Amino acid sequence: MEDYEAQEQEFWAKLEESEFSRSSMLRRSAAAALGLTILGGAPSLAAAARRASAAAPPLKGTAANMAALVAAAKKEGHLNVIALPPDWANYGEIISTFSKKYGIGVTSDNPDGTSAQENQAIVSLKGDPRAPDAVDVGPSFAVAGTIAGLYTRYFNSNFATIPRAMKDTRGYWTGDYWGAISIGYNAGLVSNPPKTFADLLKPEYKNKVAMNGSPLTSNSAIAGVFAAALANGGSLSNISPGIDWFAKCKQVGNFIPVQTTPQTVASGQTPISIDWDYNNLAYGPEFPAAKWKVNIPADGVYGGYYCQAINATGPHPNAARLWEEFLYSDQGQLLFLKGFAHPARFTDMFNRKVIPKPLVAALPSGALYAKVKFASLGQISAAEATIKKEWPAKVGTS
Repeated sequence: MEDYEAQEQEFWAKLEESEFSRSSMLRRSAAAALGLTILGGAPSLAAAARRASAAAPPLKGTAANMAALVAAAKKEGHLNVIALPPDWANYGEIISTFSKKYGIGVTSDNPDGTSAQENQAIVSLKGDPRAPDAVDVGPSFAVAGTIAGLYTRYFNSNFATIPRAMKDTRGYWTGDYWGAISIGYNAGLVSNPPKTFADLLKPEYKNKVAMNGSPLTSNSAIAGVFAAALANGGSLSNISPGIDWFAKCKQVGNFIPVQTTPQTVASGQTPISIDWDYNNLAYGPEFPAAKWKVNIPADGVYGGYYCQAINATGPHPNAARLWEEFLYSDQGQLLFLKGFAHPARFTDMFNRKVIPKPLVAALPSGALYAKVKFASLGQISAAEATIKKEWPAKVGTS
């Protein structure tokens, strides 16, 4: 039995233990793997699969070629990722679990980078051993990267169970998790919890409202503008009211130019943050002194997803594909959920009853998520163009 198979059995055993508490699950940063089962075949077939993998990385992940992919990835011995903050959607635990499971070192560069910077790194580091092997970008950036020829095609072995709206059917990119825009706040500095975008314009929130990134370069910030638009008479096809809302929030002195990071949350520099629910929800247990609480804005419930793509010229092509297999396995998807993000394969896993109930219970009310709206790729592209045109003049370049 391979080491990673033994770890898989250990993970299943832990799932069968009596009650999991939310705090104990968050502490299990070394949770072993689940869901990337290696099915043995005839020795000749296995040998042929290994030879094929050595010749060229596979286009599709299958039970027949998985052992060969693992062997090839271990031979490469390393994986480069980029713009994955350890406290974003539980990426810290995801990376450490992948590394432990397969014995592959991981370099995580520029953890606070933007989607635009991820694509740029593929271009500027082409041929460099430091180049990212895989990226995690917003949909509009995934489309741009595909058009620019930055990515290669790959169909992970669970590709069929990923919703059609969250993947490129040609295999260039695949959505891995989604979240909804939320309002996080420091209860020690904000006595009256803001529950809507309308609330955030009140005088009591002067110099307190921040956002994760700039919509000129950040997918999460674009999502924040979408949510503000929905709350102020706009729509998925008309994001301008969202830009106007931020301009007004700045005009009344509430919106500050400081972009939210874990450090600004911990220090109190950003008392209120418009950000993905999984980021805001994770800050609570991570920074107890900040007394961080979260509301889903009732007047603008917007959801969005991120996309995995493999660098077409990355230095570790097999490790990149194994990384994708891991992320889309049951184990990887559960780790996203532990980080408060909805995994792409949530419906499939829920129907198969493999999701521990405490993980679902830790999320905000399902009634709020029922109101969530998702923009199409065309709407995101149009919104991005509008933001680039209107945001600098109305709000500023930050």
